[in-house]
Amino acid sequence: MSDDMELDCTAVLADVWLMLDGECDDATRERLQHHMDHCSPCIEAYGLEEKLKRLLSTKCGGDRAPESLRERLTLEIRKSVVITDSRIENP
Repeated sequence: MSDDMELDCTAVLADVWLMLDGECDDATRERLQHHMDHCSPCIEAYGLEEKLKRLLSTKCGGDRAPESLRERLTLEIRKSVVITDSRIENP
């Protein structure tokens, strides 16, 4: 696996909404951006998600969903996405 593909695409796409909402820390944003800079399928998916977010914001008048809804959705997304890590780390 190359350095550019260090993150699994499913992990990147699972966190893309956090990045779009500015809700991830700098290190996470940097890792996600680095992956997308070198992975055309992920950058394409990110572009679609970004357009969807803009459309929802425009049509919903910028209203924020309740925090409890965001937490439930995040939990459901994480449960539905299988993230695998095949790296072996030396102790």
